Amino acid sequence: MDIRRIDDTMSVAPQIAIEDIPEIARLGFKTLIANRPDGEEFGQPPMTDIKASAEEHGLKWVYLPVASGHITDEDVDAFAPMFKAAEKPALAFCRSGTRSAVLWALSSAREQDPQDLLSKAYQAGYDLTGLIGRMHTQQQNHQS
Repeated sequence: MDIRRIDDTMSVAPQIAIEDIPEIARLGFKTLIANRPDGEEFGQPPMTDIKASAEEHGLKWVYLPVASGHITDEDVDAFAPMFKAAEKPALAFCRSGTRSAVLWALSSAREQDPQDLLSKAYQAGYDLTGLIGRMHTQQQNHQS
């Protein structure tokens, strides 16, 4: 299991296995977020099985699948309030962790400095510099 801490509230990971869930709970995560569509790849564990294990181990479960390479503003609109309300720290996963990092960065840009977010993502191993324009748009569209 390759958990990459972005900050105190969010970590991301590539596809997890059902056997990883007890360790995820032991590490103190409160919410498990799945950003990968069920059945995206042969051999991927069914989301219903991951959900059952997550709930059995006291984790809140959120299933918000997004298409790889096609994260829309609607996806960000769905992720932002869910993440804001989620019990922290949260662990989000997809195939490589990138989709989860992108959703976090775009939604967080509404309230945080995009450059700081890029730095945090980079420290976790995700180069999201190609999103800077979208992050600034999120920031501008959601200023109070």
